[in-house]
This record gives sequence, structure tokens and C-alpha cells, in this order.
Amino acid sequence: MQEIKYTVSEFNAVCNQALEYAFSSVVVEGEVASFKVSQGKFVFFDLKDEECSIGCFMMEFALRFALTDGMKVIVRAVPKLTDKGKFSLTVHEVIPLGEGALKKSFEILKKKLAEEGLFDEKRKRPLPEDLTKLGVISSRQAAGYGDFCKILDERWGGLSVLVAHTQVQGLGAADQIIKALRYFNERTEVEVVAIVRGGGSADDLAIFNDEVLVREVAASRIPVITGIGHEVDESLVDLAADVRASTPSNAAQMLTRDRKAEAARARNYVEQIEGALEERIGAAERETADVIRRIGRDIVVKITTIEEEVSGQKAVLEELNPEKVLERGYALVQGGLDVGNVVKITTFDKEIKAEVKNVTKRIDK
Repeated sequence: MQEIKYTVSEFNAVCNQALEYAFSSVVVEGEVASFKVSQGKFVFFDLKDEECSIGCFMMEFALRFALTDGMKVIVRAVPKLTDKGKFSLTVHEVIPLGEGALKKSFEILKKKLAEEGLFDEKRKRPLPEDLTKLGVISSRQAAGYGDFCKILDERWGGLSVLVAHTQVQGLGAADQIIKALRYFNERTEVEVVAIVRGGGSADDLAIFNDEVLVREVAASRIPVITGIGHEVDESLVDLAADVRASTPSNAAQMLTRDRKAEAARARNYVEQIEGALEERIGAAERETADVIRRIGRDIVVKITTIEEEVSGQKAVLEELNPEKVLERGYALVQGGLDVGNVVKITTFDKEIKAEVKNVTKRIDK
């Protein structure tokens, strides 16, 4: 059989075709070594374990976590031969692995984004008081999502919820969440977007420190609330969000009013109103009674005064009654007082007719 002869370029191309056919995409785990960024846009590093090392290349814009030598990472990449015949991995996505690597990457990126003001409190917006339409980004299979929905249903109810189902961990999850967040922002059908995910290991929650995702959350035109992991877990997405809840259940509580608490508050309000009305009615009754008593007293005083006045006037009139005067021994003389005239003299019990014999003037008058 005649052997096929290739030029170097042809052989390189054939090898890359074979690699692409056999390994269209590979996921490789290892430790970062010789990390460097060239010309501000090309990233080079070696991925190694105890026995082997593979050169890696990626574009700087695709690097969404802070990397340093010694970090353990997982990459999604395409294997290929370079033009110089060097075997390498062209990396499309990389995520730190392990608590130490994640913490180091977290602190580096946190400092960078904080200096840019992405976490400033003045950028954060409050949640609407009477929420009616909610967008949720989560995995429907996740326990945290189930807890979130359960609390929503148990509390106020009547909330319209639109769910974007995404991965919430692992390679590709950050891009899915970004796509969902952009979807909600483009349609603007919801008033708040909730990103929820239950607890997990540091590796499980690593995607919530993805730089592009963090920037997307900070740039969202719709307020974002996060309920990621447990209370002790903190991600850069939490820091960039408008509101951070400690858990998915806590996020649901912050988004809705408590039906039982509202009912109790309404009952208490009604009781307060009833109490206030009863107090006002009682006060009005007491005030009315006081007015009636005052009016009654005034009427009694007035009647007594009038009675006293009438009694006094009656006494005066009685004293002026001619019969009273006659009763005291005086007499009433009627007729002319010229000498010779006959006059009528009336005493208390007699009438006398007499002739005037003499008329003289009183000396003291």
C-alpha cells in the first residue's frame, strides 16, 4: 500500500481534524503553572498534575476568574497542534477548584470589582413593596428552588412567576444564567429577578464568582435579589445584587408578605379601630351626660332664681295689698275731706259713713 505523503502544514491540519473529531471538547482538571497574560489579550499557562504538563492558551476576555500559579482548576478546551507543532489546549472556559483556589480567586476579583464600584451600596435599589411579577433563574431540579417556591406559595400567593431553567453549577452554568438574565432585561415583563440555588460545596457555588456574570448582575436594569447557598456562603454575585438573601427560602420571604402575619395585622388594625370607636363613643356619651347635667343644673338654678324672684315680688305685692294694711288696724277714707262732706271709712271688718266736722293741717308736714 502506497503511503500518503504530507507536507508539515497538511499533516498538522490532518492531526487537528482527527483531534477535533475525537475530542470536539474536553474537560481537564489540573494545577496552574507559568501563568501569564501577553499583550493584554493572550493568556498562557500550563496545566499539570504530578506526572504530566499540558500547555494552555486562551483569550483574555474569556478568562472570567482570577488565576494564579498553584491554583487547581477545571477547563473546557479543544486539543490541537499549534503551527509550531506544539500540542496544547485552546481553553474556552476555566473554573477554580478547591476551597483554597476559590478563596484566592475570590479575593483577587473582589478587590478589582470593588475598586470599580460594582458593590457600592448607592447603586443598589429597593425591592417593590407590592410585587406582582417575578422572574426566577434556577434549576427546577434543585432543592433550593423547591424551597423557594414552597415559601412563595405559603405566604401571600397570587404572584406571577416566570422561571428560566438553567444549570446552577459547573462549566457552562454561568453563561446560561447570563443568557436568562439578559432575556428578562430585554423583555422587561418582570419587576424583580431572583437568582436562587441551595447549599453546596465551594466548587458547586464557584460559578457565582464568574466575573462576566457578576458584571451582568450589576448592570441589570431590573432589580436582582440572590438567594444562593447558606447564610455563611458569600459570592461576588451576592455583592453585586441589589438585595442579598441568606438562603432561597429567605429570598422568598423577602419578596412576599406573610399571609398569616397580614391577617393578624388586619385583625389587630380592626381591633384598634373598634377600640378607638368605642373610646370615642364612650367619650361622646360622657361628654353628652356632662352637658345634660350642666344644662339641668343651669335650668334648676334658673328656675330657683325665678321662683325666688316671683316669691319676693309676691311678698311685696302681698305687703302692698290694702287688705293687709287694713288688717294691721289702718282705715281707708273715701270722699271729699271738706267740712260737712260725708265720707266712707273702711276698716278691716267694717264700713262707716261719717260727716267731716273739722279739717286741720298736720303740724309736722
